Amino acid sequence: MGQETVTIVDKTANPAPLGLLGFGMTTVLLNVHNAGLIPLTSMILAMGFAYGGIAQILACAMEYKKGNTFATLAFGSYGLFWWSLVFLLMVPQITILKTTGTPVQTADPASLAAYLFMWGLFTLLMFIATLRLSRGLQVIFISLAVLFFLLTIGELTGSKLITMIAGYEGIFTGASAIYVGLGEVINEVYGRDIIPV
Repeated sequence: MGQETVTIVDKTANPAPLGLLGFGMTTVLLNVHNAGLIPLTSMILAMGFAYGGIAQILACAMEYKKGNTFATLAFGSYGLFWWSLVFLLMVPQITILKTTGTPVQTADPASLAAYLFMWGLFTLLMFIATLRLSRGLQVIFISLAVLFFLLTIGELTGSKLITMIAGYEGIFTGASAIYVGLGEVINEVYGRDIIPV
């Protein structure tokens, strides 16, 4: 009896564009607020919970099935970042919690700075892994690390100027993710590299 070779071809879709666009579009909207162009409204929080959070968590699960550890960690972590940020902003506003006699405090600047700094550190370390990946991912991760550190400084100093600068830098970060995500879709649809990523 002879041996038989079986080749398995992965025919599942590329989940990276979903995760990149969920991250990118939500990041642009939040940073349009940080830049001082629009107020923080339920639109941004809903986008953060749904597209920033759920879409990236779905992309995380799909990347896990593909065996992509980097993308699993990145999309899962940043999806849960968006959920934690929405909860951080919303929990103190929940009326039922206010009536229990122990009001939930809004995060103070030092707490927010610690939160943002840890995300910046995580992102900077993830950037090291992108040095073996595409230039597009390198731009996204290094600009995101800079964004987190600028926001940390803004919280610690109370400087509206630094937060505004962070907002414009964050718009660039989100736009970079949108570019890479749509570039992957366009390149796949056309079967060749049209958009350099």
